[in-house]
Amino acid sequence: MRTAGARDILAVPTDLTDDNDLERLSGLVSDRFGDIDILVHSAGAYARAPLETAAIAELDALYAANLRAPYRLTQHCLPALCRRAGDILFINSTQGLAASAAVGQFAATQHALKALADSLRDEINAAGVRVTTLHVGSTATPRQERIFAMTDRHYAPDRLLQPDDIASAAVAVLRLPRTAEVTNLTIRPMLKT
Repeated sequence: MRTAGARDILAVPTDLTDDNDLERLSGLVSDRFGDIDILVHSAGAYARAPLETAAIAELDALYAANLRAPYRLTQHCLPALCRRAGDILFINSTQGLAASAAVGQFAATQHALKALADSLRDEINAAGVRVTTLHVGSTATPRQERIFAMTDRHYAPDRLLQPDDIASAAVAVLRLPRTAEVTNLTIRPMLKT
């Protein structure tokens, strides 16, 4: 980050599903930096199972990590974002647009995350805060490699999106003039697996 020009870096290991950790994180950021220009939600959990056999504990864990955590973190950070007329970027899955078989519990949290972003946008656009959802398809990450293994598919990372592709899309959205807002953007691999 320093080689990219960051002047001040603060790394805070945080359990995003723990309200005390979220409060501590937002307090540390506020104390160190004051207001917030950009909030990116990119953490989350994944599970797959047919609805008939999916464990309710798995659904609860996905809800806690994928929806409740960004909801609460946004609540903590919203005053600081509004003061700066900042940006909120939700990194979502394409499963948040159209769910596939055996991922209903995961997809439900992604659909809910999109609804959260859409509602929030309507609430805070007047304060100058932009809210974008970036729906991301299969990306060459360790998690995606595990997903391919779970589904007995050959993992060919060169045929997937690369993490830099996602970063480039996010930066492009954030660099737009303040007269423009991308509300939803879908990015997927050009080559099909």
